[in-house]
Amino acid sequence: MADQDDTARKPGLPRVDLPPDARLETLAVREGLPATPWGENSEALFLTSSFVHPDAATAARRFAGEEEAFVYSRFTNPTVMMMERRLAALEGTEACLATASGMSAILLLCMGLLKSGDHVVCSRSVFGSTIKLLSSEFGKFGVETTYVSQSEPAEWRAAMRPNTRLLFAETPSNPLTEVCDIQALADIAHEGGALLVVDNCFCSPALQQPVKLGADLIIHSGTKYLDGQGRVLAGMVCGPKSIVEGVLVPVMRSAGMSLSPFNAWVVLKGLETLGIRMAAQSANGLALAQWLEAHPAVERVYHPGLASHPQHALAMAQQGGVGGAVLSFIVKSADAVQARERAFAVIDATRICSITANLGDTKTTITHPASTSHGRLSEDQRLAAGITQGLIRVAAGLEHVEDLKVDLARGLDRLV
Repeated sequence: MADQDDTARKPGLPRVDLPPDARLETLAVREGLPATPWGENSEALFLTSSFVHPDAATAARRFAGEEEAFVYSRFTNPTVMMMERRLAALEGTEACLATASGMSAILLLCMGLLKSGDHVVCSRSVFGSTIKLLSSEFGKFGVETTYVSQSEPAEWRAAMRPNTRLLFAETPSNPLTEVCDIQALADIAHEGGALLVVDNCFCSPALQQPVKLGADLIIHSGTKYLDGQGRVLAGMVCGPKSIVEGVLVPVMRSAGMSLSPFNAWVVLKGLETLGIRMAAQSANGLALAQWLEAHPAVERVYHPGLASHPQHALAMAQQGGVGGAVLSFIVKSADAVQARERAFAVIDATRICSITANLGDTKTTITHPASTSHGRLSEDQRLAAGITQGLIRVAAGLEHVEDLKVDLARGLDRLV
């Protein structure tokens, strides 16, 4: 939770009066801003672009940052701040800054912390768009990125340079659910004077709080589990005030990758049910993974909750004993061409699962990563990340798990 002396330092923006030992489930429902004088029980939605000041001198102080107040919704809005405070409380960080999407959160982070000549060490298993952003967009501005194995700390250490500024990991990864040792990477980063950034999208703070394991900054695509129903786009950066408020807010103020108040309100309400949704969807994910492991048409299943997962023990330690709701599996095939055909056949045979690359929805989603989420990567890049043509990703929702098994069996049984 943010510093308790924040109210004294910035009297214009009070905090909700909560006990200092309030648990995560309580913070997920109650943290934010106090109600308006109207006494609403559900948080208010402030659809306004600007805010009125009592006089010119006050406006000048507020625009100069000498007095905290809501100024302009590109960078300050009550609804957005309620969501930011709530997520910061859940992640255990001092501050949070919301953005228009998960990718814009990574863009904001890189714009604020990197310059020409800097070096980044990144897992080669991160989301395809993250690789494109670092290699193509920031590469042309003189930022170099080295990609290493998600699960081998020795590779991260060997890739470190004197100009390394960030280590970037996504754990579990998309779509193979590879898990990195957050504490080990934090130690490597800090020994080299760098920061560790962890994308916590798959677990959310309901399962994993990376800062407790040494991470410096947390990235979220609020589009996924934080919203939870596939309604809006949103992104967040959580971390210390010195970085979030001291470095990233000025960039946001200039660049404007802002989260709309409406989208912030949707995510804010989604956070209220995050814990129970993650528990139920993770249970469905594990049940599907176990069932798929026994299916004769399936070559391999990836889910951190399975004993067969390479980082099973580490995942259970970092994620509170829960594997999460995302799983991937490879259909058996003779070659890459047949693998793609068979994967498509399984996906197309479903009648319940939604064929979409999004995840984190209460509706189960299914996709072919090699042609969707990672379709912009070269085949060599995909293979380096372990993404083959026969790989299918499933993000378990809240449907009855037996119905989901029947849905997947429609296509899989035809391959036997």
